[in-house]
Amino acid sequence: MKKQSIGEKIFTLFNVIGLLLLSAVFLLPVWHVLMGSISDPFKLSAFSGLLFKPLGMPTLGGYKLVMNNSTILRSYINTIIIVTAATSFGTLMTILAAYVLSLKNLLFKAPIVLMVTFTMIFSGGLIPTYMVVRNLGLLDSIISLIIPGAVSVYNIIIMRTAFSSIPDALSEAAIIDGAGHIRILTQVVLPVSTATVAVIVLFYAIHHWNAWFNASLYLRDRSLFPLQLTLREIVILSSEQSIQAAQEATDMEIYRPLIKYSTIMVATLPMLVIYPFVQKYFVTGVMIGSVKG
Repeated sequence: MKKQSIGEKIFTLFNVIGLLLLSAVFLLPVWHVLMGSISDPFKLSAFSGLLFKPLGMPTLGGYKLVMNNSTILRSYINTIIIVTAATSFGTLMTILAAYVLSLKNLLFKAPIVLMVTFTMIFSGGLIPTYMVVRNLGLLDSIISLIIPGAVSVYNIIIMRTAFSSIPDALSEAAIIDGAGHIRILTQVVLPVSTATVAVIVLFYAIHHWNAWFNASLYLRDRSLFPLQLTLREIVILSSEQSIQAAQEATDMEIYRPLIKYSTIMVATLPMLVIYPFVQKYFVTGVMIGSVKG
């Protein structure tokens, strides 16, 4: 192993210190919320500042109050359905679009790419989009959260670049063997692009898990609300239903900070658990999809 020079050692030292500081900046808010969610509600309501440990005896009372909301479980199920369906559909459409745009002999390729890219800068607008969804009869339907905006042009560009970086010899050999486009895509292109596909799945899953705005526009039936919209009502609108279990308290305001921290953890914990398992694909997939234009 090559011995590091003094300059390289100094750079490594500052690099490690900088990364540790950045890690602290990213992790401290999560730690603060976690400690707040298991703190004593009376001490928490009177505390201001950053939490490094639970206030008082650790308790899961905040999570019990949140889960006592009868809509939470239903919202969780709705979100799982939406995330699974929208991520699968979006990833499938992204792969198909990216494969077509990566073909070198595609007719009118430049105008098509320009037209697709144009939508990244200019959209139809909120009101026209709402009118389209309404006229299609998708209001008050989970489908309204899956089909409209199902495909991200940014993800198509990443995927197309990854497909374009695959040597032409692989596809040409498959064509000589009599393979069609479907077989080339499924047996040649996708197996060597798993890292990029994993990143696209992660992008879509996180987007749909955190999405609430479209649901607030298109849904009126509360039984169809996704988790984020329900939790938004608990955190921001302070739904009386969510604190009904605290009626015996002399001042219900005491429980509001505890409920706020608990709902934030309930909403973010699944992504925090899943992300480490796909993180190894993240850098590789994005780099493969961004090196070659």
